[in-house]
Amino acid sequence: MSDERQAPSKNQRPPVVVAELDDIDRTLIRVLRQNARTPNSRLAELAGIAPSTCVARVKSLVSRGVISGFTATIDPATVGLGLEALISVGIRAGARNLMMELSDEIRGLPGVVQLYFLGGAEDFIIHVAVRDSAAVRDFVLDHLSAHPAVASTRTSLVFDHHYSGPTLD
Repeated sequence: MSDERQAPSKNQRPPVVVAELDDIDRTLIRVLRQNARTPNSRLAELAGIAPSTCVARVKSLVSRGVISGFTATIDPATVGLGLEALISVGIRAGARNLMMELSDEIRGLPGVVQLYFLGGAEDFIIHVAVRDSAAVRDFVLDHLSAHPAVASTRTSLVFDHHYSGPTLD
């Protein structure tokens, strides 16, 4: 029996390496989660380290995949996307081989905010932000109901939502 590790198939994510984090890393992450635009000098001050050390520590967190990106959070309504919905998708029993293809297609569609691949009653939940209910209907009809892998969809409207990301405390 070989001890070689096999590469993950296209349907699997590579194994995650859990990063070792110390108190300084945790402080940097906490502050950046609250405001990713915190200046390095302030970040260093809050972490109790030199600014040059702070730059290196943040770069390390990024290179190790702990911090996967820096982003601006947009209020969809202020840019004309007044309706958010969660669309649950069930895949046909004989179409499991099309799931990753469908996932890739969904990721590239306009209006998709988040995509969740699940275990349970639904296979996917798609979070969309669109102009209005007609746009949700069009999204479901054009991209989901017509897809050969999709057995069912269920749409729920989002009235309000809160996201803060995982905490390390």
